[in-house]
Amino acid sequence: MSLKLFLDMISQPCRSVFLFAKKNNLPVEVKLISLKNGECKSSFVNINSFKKTPKLPFLFFICSIPMMEYMAEKFNTPDHWFPKDLQKRARVNEYLSWQHLGIRMHGSKIFGLHRPWVSIACPSMGLEVPEDKMARAMEDLNWSLDLIEKTFIKDGGFIGGEQISIADLVAIVEIMQPFASGVDVFQGRAKLSAWKERVVQAVGKELFDEAHKTILSAKDSVKQLDSSKVEYFRPRVLRLIS
Repeated sequence: MSLKLFLDMISQPCRSVFLFAKKNNLPVEVKLISLKNGECKSSFVNINSFKKTPKLPFLFFICSIPMMEYMAEKFNTPDHWFPKDLQKRARVNEYLSWQHLGIRMHGSKIFGLHRPWVSIACPSMGLEVPEDKMARAMEDLNWSLDLIEKTFIKDGGFIGGEQISIADLVAIVEIMQPFASGVDVFQGRAKLSAWKERVVQAVGKELFDEAHKTILSAKDSVKQLDSSKVEYFRPRVLRLIS
């Protein structure tokens, strides 16, 4: 059975599902959509009434984690991705339970406050991102990264042990997100950088780069925003900087 994946690669959860499916050569058909262009609010709503990605049609999943767990079981992927051993699985699940508020919220905040369209829209509206708000966001993000290094990565290997798991995929896509705003979170973090290289090697550099090319070029896409788009983002900008 072939599964359709509706993905927007600016989205962290979409990238983790993409990496998992492609690395394991799963029978999936990837359809790229654009949340920015509102495609989740048109015909996509017939597939996913929650208007969120990623989405597997005919399955009631809107979250990447249960989606990858399902695919791991359904297609019997190598055990290290989602171990059957309860102790090993508990280590993976520990990170997956922590990550949403532990790193996703803080990494997304940096991307939100400092994302390219904010930097363009704010001047045109006579607005600025408050420096104190950005400083607090960076402080929160650094707290999360410290915890990942000290608690989850520790002295080498991967989050779940000696082999890569879905926890590492979920982690890397979140940690890479601030790059869309030009923030290099690996600078000065040797342990985190070494872990990233292990993840890249495990999934393959070509596949890793393919998954992240959208966010790594996000700053260039800002040139394509016309005045109507800037006005479209006005309420979002105001919410972010208030």
